[in-house]
Amino acid sequence: MSYPTPWQGPSLPGPGAPSMLASHADRERAVDVLRAGYGEGRLDHPEFEKRVARAYSARTVGELSLLVADLPQGPAAQPMTPHGPVPPAFLPRPQPRTNGKALASMVCGVLCVATGGLTGLPAVILGHMAQSEIRRTGEAGDGMALTGLVLGWLSVAGWLVFLGLFGLLAVLATSG
Repeated sequence: MSYPTPWQGPSLPGPGAPSMLASHADRERAVDVLRAGYGEGRLDHPEFEKRVARAYSARTVGELSLLVADLPQGPAAQPMTPHGPVPPAFLPRPQPRTNGKALASMVCGVLCVATGGLTGLPAVILGHMAQSEIRRTGEAGDGMALTGLVLGWLSVAGWLVFLGLFGLLAVLATSG
């Protein structure tokens, strides 16, 4: 019993009709099927090498068909997993959700320059809240929270220096 191969065309009419001559591409397809069978452990090495040599010397498609008749015509199907045919170890890890307060802290920190430092205090508050939530939930966004904290604290420090100098000047102006 002969199994149909992908490269066999319609059979020629009449009993005992000669098989179609094999092309180089036909031989390569047969060798690919043999390689898949060897890779799956269906053939041992000496049998594989013997069949490959016969495939390259085959004259007709019928000879090639006999060489691969006891093998599946390609790799065996892999059992389906919940993630498809790919094992979960090879799938990319899902990215954790970014903490919204971390994003808001960074935006407030960046806006400190445009707002004259008015968004510095919200950046610090949101940054500390975001870092606390990130440690508790494992969300992403620690770098954003840190950026908001640094820019916010720089703004708060700038305001403290400004108010300190303003107070010092006021004291000096009233005493002199």
